[in-house]
Amino acid sequence: MMKLQALTVFVVIAHAHALKGEHAGPFGKHANIARQQSAALGYDPNSIPPLTAITSGMATGTTYAPTATFSPGSKPTAFSNAPQIPTFTVNPTDWPAMDKPPPTDTPQVQAWMLELEGHNIPDIPPTVDGTCGGDPTAAAAAEQNGWWTCGGWTRDTDIIDCPDKMTWGVSFDDGPAPYTQKLLNYMNSKDITATFFVVGSRALQYPDLLIEEYMAGHEISVHTWAHPPLTSRSTAQIVAELGWTRLIIQKILGITPTTMRSPYGDLDDRVRAIALAMGMIPIQWTRAPSGLTFDTNDWRVAGGTVIGTDQMAIFDSILSNATVMDNGFIVLQHDLFEITVDLAIGYTLPAATNHQPPFQLQRIGQCNNIPMSNMYVETNTNTTFPGAGATNATSPLPTAGHGPGLSNTTVSITNTSSANGSSGATATNENVPTGDATTFSLPVLGAVVAAGFAAFATMF
Repeated sequence: MMKLQALTVFVVIAHAHALKGEHAGPFGKHANIARQQSAALGYDPNSIPPLTAITSGMATGTTYAPTATFSPGSKPTAFSNAPQIPTFTVNPTDWPAMDKPPPTDTPQVQAWMLELEGHNIPDIPPTVDGTCGGDPTAAAAAEQNGWWTCGGWTRDTDIIDCPDKMTWGVSFDDGPAPYTQKLLNYMNSKDITATFFVVGSRALQYPDLLIEEYMAGHEISVHTWAHPPLTSRSTAQIVAELGWTRLIIQKILGITPTTMRSPYGDLDDRVRAIALAMGMIPIQWTRAPSGLTFDTNDWRVAGGTVIGTDQMAIFDSILSNATVMDNGFIVLQHDLFEITVDLAIGYTLPAATNHQPPFQLQRIGQCNNIPMSNMYVETNTNTTFPGAGATNATSPLPTAGHGPGLSNTTVSITNTSSANGSSGATATNENVPTGDATTFSLPVLGAVVAAGFAAFATMF
């Protein structure tokens, strides 16, 4: 059984912990190889490579040291009343293994399971592997169960776009990672902020990068501990993935996100209900009227299935939908690999800033008119959460208005699909649910259910 240490342990989150070995800055193995290859390549691998050179297996450039060190007690300036950065010791033995599914038999997970009490969690069996082809039975019930992967089905509780036309919701998944700092440096120079969907085990590995994201005014959201397709996991496994990620972010930053994104966008009504019961609103990326999603496909380049020129051609065709849409859109990008970072800072983001008419690049909460303070439990002003159906509800919440907005609302999720889903849409490599869908009422606003939060707080 894992045992967490008290909150008042010591730490200095050192740069050496985040960047070491073959990634250790300008003297790392990869950097030396890059220097040797630069003459033959015809370009400096530490700069932005030509688009034709961005392929899987390309030369690796230098990793970047954090540009600032923030001591415990520091506070971000992006929103008022933010708590101080806490003192925290990185002790991997206190946490689940890197990139491995967390166990479900720990006291922490058992306490977090209490947060589901009072919520109607649909009895949808886990999918085989989170893909349409891997589970034809689940795929056949995709519309009924709100499965985003197979057809793009959504619910009113999902944040799926930016309301204002020509607004680009900037998001990056799967970090922090060795090249995240390169991305942060670029965005800082261009005054761009984004929403980072954080993998918990990588936050544990690179806590100083997570702190720099937060202190630079970017939004922080939950993206699970080990990055599995959530519809393929049991309810307890989903709770563990979300709970441990939520907790490591809180330990490092002092704030608890009220939003999440499922890996691969793998979201159905069961996963939604669990996330909402735990105080986290699902955020997807936008699906255009054509059925294509605003996915940059940067991960395909890192995976070796396409090259950089193919990726940009695909994304340019998707981006052509933007000017004919009545609303803005959320774009999927990744900061896990150098390739995906180079594509972002060399090509995708410049395409956004140079576009005519211009796009407005904003964080996802920002483009949805959500105060940054409401993106975190500790500064959220919606005091009536979790609402009428939850364990310790004190007063019912009013009927939902238009959009999720993190307001004091509940939303009725039924087995009718949102207009954003279309039965003819082609699935990407995203979600999957199956089984019977049930009508249930869930809160849209994020705060941790009091019973579960109090229960696990006693363990520290």
